[in-house]
Amino acid sequence: MSTVSILLVSVLCFTVRDNINYKATALILLFTVSIIAMLFDILPVLLSAFLSAVIWNFFFISPQFTLDISDTEDLLMFLSYFVIALLNAVLTFKIRQAERKARDKEEKEQTIKLYNTLLNSLSHELRTPIATILGTVDILKEACHNHKLNFSQQMDLLNDIDIATVRLNRQVKNILNLNRIESGILKPKADWCDINELINSILQKIKITEGHEIYFTSNENLPLFKLDIGFTEQILLNIIHNAVQYTPKNSIIKIDVNYESKSCKIVILDNGNGIPESEHVLIFDKFKRLPDSKTRGTGLGLSIVKGFAEAQGGTVTLENNIPHGSIFTIQIPAETSYINHLKNE
Repeated sequence: MSTVSILLVSVLCFTVRDNINYKATALILLFTVSIIAMLFDILPVLLSAFLSAVIWNFFFISPQFTLDISDTEDLLMFLSYFVIALLNAVLTFKIRQAERKARDKEEKEQTIKLYNTLLNSLSHELRTPIATILGTVDILKEACHNHKLNFSQQMDLLNDIDIATVRLNRQVKNILNLNRIESGILKPKADWCDINELINSILQKIKITEGHEIYFTSNENLPLFKLDIGFTEQILLNIIHNAVQYTPKNSIIKIDVNYESKSCKIVILDNGNGIPESEHVLIFDKFKRLPDSKTRGTGLGLSIVKGFAEAQGGTVTLENNIPHGSIFTIQIPAETSYINHLKNE
């Protein structure tokens, strides 16, 4: 490919040789060699430099169609061109190598940083629910022997185990989902879904902290959507969980669903503290957490939301909820059908 490029440029210069002199041709060929040096390995580049010098001599330097150079100035110019072309090729290649090494080093450092971030987050996010489960189980075991706990106290402890288990399960799911996204094996399986029923089932799974209120009114005019139910469930679970976790007490979360532009459009808004506009683009990155966030977490939730939305050909966007809070909008292109239509199929 490199030699073909030199040949094509040479042919083009030869066809317009009456309009440009051989010195201008040398600059054009030298520029071509520079471009080739940025794209190919060293051997093709050196070959191109050598070939361009020979072509320039044979076709453009007087006397033409020979390798002889009668004029001393032309001979010096040819030798200079040859040396400059080779040096340019080698130096450009070396610069590419240095840039590649620097990029690899930066990527390695970034990977180590992300790995440490994940370990630090997981050391808390996994250890805390596990410790809660183990400690509560020990208390229950001891209580069974000593009969010190009444039924209400036992139920409170079992509730603590339930909450810790849900938290542990959510973190493990996020890690597995992140691995699926990064490995590129996300393959959505579309199926007919009643989005109202899906959202109501999700709200039953989420542990609402004291003071939070979630409002959702089923939209009975919606059609059935053909989408990946598992992906969509994870999208909604993570956004609603984040809204509950990162908003203060007495916050209100609203969910609205519509059919718009041949897509299932889901809007989740809250009246919490909101997210600075400078963080809107970065908030969907892996391990991204707000600098002043007091709530611990792995920072995986929203990156998984983005991955699952894009896997279905959809989008997720964030904007401010005036005067306070955030608005997440998910749009997933989906085939639709009403129940009557399905019955007739």
